[in-house]
Amino acid sequence: MSPLIHNQTQLPLEAGKTLFDYADDLAVRVPTSCNRNGECHECIVEVRRGMDALEPLNDTEDFLRDNYRLACQARVVDIEADIEFNVLRRQPRILTESIDPQDINKENIELDPLTTREGNNIIFKGDLPPFAKRKGARASEAMRAGDARGGVGDAHAPRIIDRYRGRILGIAADIGTTTVAMNLVDLETGDILYTASFENPQRFGGSDVMNRISYDTGTYRGELKAVLISSINYEIGEMVRALKIRRRHIVELVAVGNTTMRDILFGIDVEPIGQKPYKSHIEDDFRNGNRDTTAINVQAHELGIRINPNANIYSGPLIASHIGSDVAADLLTIAIDQQDDPVMLIDIGTNTEIIAGTKNQLHAASCPAGPAFEGGNVTYAMPGYNGAVERVKIPDADDKSPLPRWERARERVTGPGGVAPVNGGNVRRTKGESSPSQSGRGRAQPQRRSQGMAGAVAYTHQTLPAKMEVY
Repeated sequence: MSPLIHNQTQLPLEAGKTLFDYADDLAVRVPTSCNRNGECHECIVEVRRGMDALEPLNDTEDFLRDNYRLACQARVVDIEADIEFNVLRRQPRILTESIDPQDINKENIELDPLTTREGNNIIFKGDLPPFAKRKGARASEAMRAGDARGGVGDAHAPRIIDRYRGRILGIAADIGTTTVAMNLVDLETGDILYTASFENPQRFGGSDVMNRISYDTGTYRGELKAVLISSINYEIGEMVRALKIRRRHIVELVAVGNTTMRDILFGIDVEPIGQKPYKSHIEDDFRNGNRDTTAINVQAHELGIRINPNANIYSGPLIASHIGSDVAADLLTIAIDQQDDPVMLIDIGTNTEIIAGTKNQLHAASCPAGPAFEGGNVTYAMPGYNGAVERVKIPDADDKSPLPRWERARERVTGPGGVAPVNGGNVRRTKGESSPSQSGRGRAQPQRRSQGMAGAVAYTHQTLPAKMEVY
């Protein structure tokens, strides 16, 4: 019997097992969001040896070429041949934008920092409404041991976080279903010192909040929290090394996200969010008068975030149901409480929220947009990884500007499957933009699955026009 090899580790071959099964045996995390049925196209692996020892490619893999397979579909049939595979380490490209503090209308937002310097000490002032102060026992029963407790001690009393060590820094984190963005901020000047972004590592638990809820309330409860905190700590380590600062300099962290993402971060049972009436334990306690707010305050050492252990970690109040503290932050930014005329705010993401109204009355709704903008369930699309087509430009016939040679362009567009997949965020048609069906220069590929969005287009090597820039 021949071995299966991954990074010099060998396992005995067994007929019928998939490469995904072997990845599990090796404790190697492979991206997936479709329950391993071949639909999401995320579990691409490179088979370096033994391609013929696997079942032939099936219809779900027809976008692949050379020695690439979907781990969930590549099943061993010949145990006498060596098989070696590698998991692709794809690098996401995440767009992050920050508002320059100088551009904020200071008449709309007045900031009274809660963490300040007083003499040689850094003080958490605590002179705020009793955020997250627990009155009843139910919230603590819903939370896991050692996690968020709805408030630390007396939420009103000022406390010393640490002595002043030359800097007072804080982190603002947006915990999205698909992506996480973090800004490191100088709390004395307001300057943004470092920006980090990464894919939410919880994707193995599903690509949307309902799948995450199902995963977190099942056999592997707590795994989603653990992997998220691990990734946050990793990025904090990168910040610290890049700026040559100490973790103890970071004395505050504000985290926002939809209700599910926030409650998973703080270790709160998310099962009720996935069932009617779709309310978290925190919201339910608030409406029953057992809490003064749906906001949460804990100390960093309680959550396992590797910053100053006494740092305050705060998450803003929920709106309702799936509409979370990220939308509350949106509303604060646009000063919704000062709007006399009707306004609408739309936060488009894997979980989409809509707020409409005036300062006197607001209406809110949410919907699961799903992973469409990451290429999910779109036949010829993929997330914003290296190899994805971000933009296509077909010059006019009289355009004489030089274009890169096809050989170089091919290297830029070809993903692991040989076809240049379209970035899901760009699967759209805009008036005035050329598409293959309009220009006659390209060919729309036949569809095998539901598109989810209209007219996804892929160019193959044979159909790519000679004068076309691909980015």
